[in-house]
Amino acid sequence: MFPRRHFLRSAIAIAGIGAMSTPVLGQGRQGRQGRQGSKITYDSRLPTPDSRIIKPARLKPGSVVGIISPAGATFVRENLDIVRDAVRGLGLEPKLAPHVLERYGYLAGQDRDRAADVNQFFADPKVAALLPITGGWGSSRILPYLDYELIRKNPKIIVGFSDITALILGITARTNLVTFHGPNGFSSWNAEQTDYFRRILFAGESLEFKNFKDGSDTDRLMQVKYRIQTINSGRTKGRLLGGNLSVLSAIVGSPYLPNLNGAILFLEDIGENIYRLDRMMTQLKLAGIFDKLAGFIFGQCPNCTPDADYGSLTLEEVVWNHIQPLKIPAWYGAAIGHIDTILTLPMGLEVEINAAKGTIQMLESAVV
Repeated sequence: MFPRRHFLRSAIAIAGIGAMSTPVLGQGRQGRQGRQGSKITYDSRLPTPDSRIIKPARLKPGSVVGIISPAGATFVRENLDIVRDAVRGLGLEPKLAPHVLERYGYLAGQDRDRAADVNQFFADPKVAALLPITGGWGSSRILPYLDYELIRKNPKIIVGFSDITALILGITARTNLVTFHGPNGFSSWNAEQTDYFRRILFAGESLEFKNFKDGSDTDRLMQVKYRIQTINSGRTKGRLLGGNLSVLSAIVGSPYLPNLNGAILFLEDIGENIYRLDRMMTQLKLAGIFDKLAGFIFGQCPNCTPDADYGSLTLEEVVWNHIQPLKIPAWYGAAIGHIDTILTLPMGLEVEINAAKGTIQMLESAVV
């Protein structure tokens, strides 16, 4: 694996939001966009934390899933066949977006065309959910071209991780629709990942999420992988928001970052030097993001290493330095990120966290 600046594709990071185990875990004012010539303008009517959230309808057997490519291109056609097989394996019917296999360099076509696919599926009454093939890079580029009024009036499930962080955060920010940080189409779709997906999006259960024991730890006396480290103990409630740190930090200051007042923020990344992670977290600090939070969770960061030529802080030291002084409930090591089992977490929904136990408890169903 290699850094995001080299346009990491989620085919390399086949999994994302992690293996947190054993489930036990309205309409807001929306910001519209208008176009005046080539200039894109926005009004100021963004949703607030007090705005009523909008929930999408739950999935049913035979529901149509729109397969989209909002970011990186799909270079191997067989990968699309694998995604379609996964969707059919869920008992759902895949429908391909018009531009799903287009290419514009490393992007899956021109920005307006990728955005048009998203708009078209939200407008299509037969489509119940949108599923990206992969991440990579490019979701942020299509945000100005999405029709947020259309999306708000036609709420549907949209799910993804990694670069798709920008897409799901942007939609939640502009519409107050509950979106889902979960599998991309070309994820592992193993038994645990599929079970959580079904329980959240088909059954509408309110689950508790916590780290599970990895298979490599099953015959040990102690847990080695996915251990929780409490930064500040305590329990708190708030809207769950977050995703990939590199992607999230890059939309700070735009109209596409949700209001984080009183929120529970989770972050993860992959293939970044420690100093770069420190720089991105410092950006969030300087922007006042951390001061707004009710709670904080740091997930997994595979291949996040120091520069080999000089001394370095550890990732733990960076996270503790930024978060511990906030004195909010917080923990490190959640099984969220580019790992094998990607669970489906509701973005914008109220949850309760316990930082000593490392749990996220949904307080209501994410679908209707």
